[in-house]
Amino acid sequence: MGEGGGEGTVVTPTAEFPDLGPEELGSLRRIGDRWRVDRRDRPGPADELPVDPTLGRYRRRPAPSRFGRLAPIEMFQAGEPDELVATEPANLSGSRLGRGLGRLRRVLLGPPLSSAAVLYERMRKLVALPVLSSDLLSSVAYGPEAMLAVLVLAGGAALGLSLPLGALLVLLMVAVGISYRQTIPAYPHGAGSYIVAGDNLGAGAGLAAAAGLMVDYVLTVSVSVAAGIHAVTSALSGLTGLTVPLGVLMIAVLLAGNLRGIRTAGNIFVLPTYAFVVALLAVLGAGFFQAAGRGFTALPPPDVPAAEGLGLLLVLRAFSSGAVSMTGIEAVSNAVPAFRPPEWRNARTTLSWMVAMLVGLFAGIVVLIHLNGLAPRPGETLLSQLARTIFPTGPWYALVQAATALILLLAANTAFNDFPRLLFFMARAGHAPRRFLHMGDRLAFGNGLVALSVTAALVFVVFGGHTEALIPLYAVGVFLAFTLSQAGMVVHWHRRRGARWRHRLAVNAVGAALSGLILLTAAVAKFAEGAWVVVVAVPLLVLLFRRVQRHYRRLNGALALRPPGPPPASPGPPLPAEGQETPQQIRHLVVVPVARLNRASLRALAYAASLGQPTLAVHLAPNEEEADRFRGQWEAWGDHLRLETIVSPYRAVIGPLAHYLEALHASRADLVLTVIVPEVVLRHRWHRPLHSQVERRLRRALRELAGVVVTSVPVHLPG
Repeated sequence: MGEGGGEGTVVTPTAEFPDLGPEELGSLRRIGDRWRVDRRDRPGPADELPVDPTLGRYRRRPAPSRFGRLAPIEMFQAGEPDELVATEPANLSGSRLGRGLGRLRRVLLGPPLSSAAVLYERMRKLVALPVLSSDLLSSVAYGPEAMLAVLVLAGGAALGLSLPLGALLVLLMVAVGISYRQTIPAYPHGAGSYIVAGDNLGAGAGLAAAAGLMVDYVLTVSVSVAAGIHAVTSALSGLTGLTVPLGVLMIAVLLAGNLRGIRTAGNIFVLPTYAFVVALLAVLGAGFFQAAGRGFTALPPPDVPAAEGLGLLLVLRAFSSGAVSMTGIEAVSNAVPAFRPPEWRNARTTLSWMVAMLVGLFAGIVVLIHLNGLAPRPGETLLSQLARTIFPTGPWYALVQAATALILLLAANTAFNDFPRLLFFMARAGHAPRRFLHMGDRLAFGNGLVALSVTAALVFVVFGGHTEALIPLYAVGVFLAFTLSQAGMVVHWHRRRGARWRHRLAVNAVGAALSGLILLTAAVAKFAEGAWVVVVAVPLLVLLFRRVQRHYRRLNGALALRPPGPPPASPGPPLPAEGQETPQQIRHLVVVPVARLNRASLRALAYAASLGQPTLAVHLAPNEEEADRFRGQWEAWGDHLRLETIVSPYRAVIGPLAHYLEALHASRADLVLTVIVPEVVLRHRWHRPLHSQVERRLRRALRELAGVVVTSVPVHLPG
């Protein structure tokens, strides 16, 4: 257990099925009591079933059917009493194309994992470090360059400010790193800015932090892939024209890798991250060795003419641009449940390693760039210039560039870990669609992964894969989440007041102040460069989240269990059809639309009559002649059920029938109309254009009517 009592639950497939509260459980028991009275008063063996539901009577394999080869009865085994356990996933696709796609899916993503395997789909520290630090560590490849690209606007002489600005950024990294290190044990089930800000600053702050994080993660993918492709084209200029298709292809590869599951994806991305760290350590070691040979004398920077005056605003812009080197520092606190037990302790250790590596690599690169007198120039990254300067001959430059390109491309994997998890927590609170609670067959949040990939690819294409155009958007979302998270922790410590709470509050306050300063600077100074997109997008996203929650709140209110009304013997008005919860409250009318008398319609009529409820058949005719003809056929059949004929002179079918059923229900609101639709099931998709699909259109239209139950009686065409 952690030091704090952060809200949350471990991320498992059961989170998709929330438990009932005490009030609903009480209502459920009272409703069950009413059911018990009703079943006691009914004659007959209500509990007897015509088959054994445990399938124990089936000792031989059934004859192959459409799905028999894929989902035989033997796939079940006995579990708890009155429970069966599926021993393998069932593929219900009966077509050759569907089976082929299923096999391809298994090849690309691997076989399904059991729900019990979620405990084993965790990462140990040596795997979690490269997986969750790839974004943070890779940002040193473009963070120093982003800072120098602003300073160089004031001329080559202004590049000397990179050292003091770099020192301030190192201080910021340490302060924010320590702040998140405190956050992890306080919120051991996942300490994302959304949860921390929401718990301590209110729902609005939590949603704003979530919006900032979502922008951060989307741009993490876009910026990382853009920077990686730029690193590739810096070494292979012939590929410059393929920047956009290469970037989209890389996003698709990342999606496929992460759909295979956390542990598999982690194993894929371990080596590139460690290779990048080793490559940078080689650059730093050789670079400082060369600098020591000349007494650490800094080479003069190139004579670059000034495009802007050197002022406070430009310095602040450079500082905020360099601060993008911190993007991804919050990844560990978001992904605490992905670690092996003890989760929070392993996560905190991993974060400490990450921050130490970030500080060392960032500071070393900034100092080496200064010592070698390098400045940003179009067509080649600063890291590429530095590696080319230190390794002018031999294969080392190519190896450094390859490792850099690979880590930049794979740095987006951090977002692929955290974005679906953020949507999971939001969906659990009702701020995002519930589909994001679902774990796929590889125990990955596939819906969240696809949403991230599509959005990031769209942003990448719109901006043409240019890193410089994306970074102004990047900083605002990142530091909005940082600021709200650290401010939330200040409130957290002030409320809890545990051991050393003043010291912890001060650390988080420093992190909040520095992050807020960068947020304000980036939003104001880079507003015209594209930051306005995030400034506008965050409130719109917050509004969207609130609308989603409002929908789920109304849904939960409509579906919540309530104490049952008075028993039927008590006086009172009849309940509306959708307010009936016990068998004795329901009054039926079965309606069967009949277009023509054939095997499908007669089977539907027979099924309706077997229910033993009042039944009405309805026929729509385009004119009186057709109505008379059908009534003659109905009498020849025997006129066993009441028939109502509707003449539709404009030949419409769906509209008149839906309005008729609505009028029936309006005349008796306590009636449940069960509409039984005969349906011919087609064997092949290419047969569908040969049929009108009236049955499907009718079902879609009738589902919109309150108090109407729609079911179908299928008739399958022979092979």
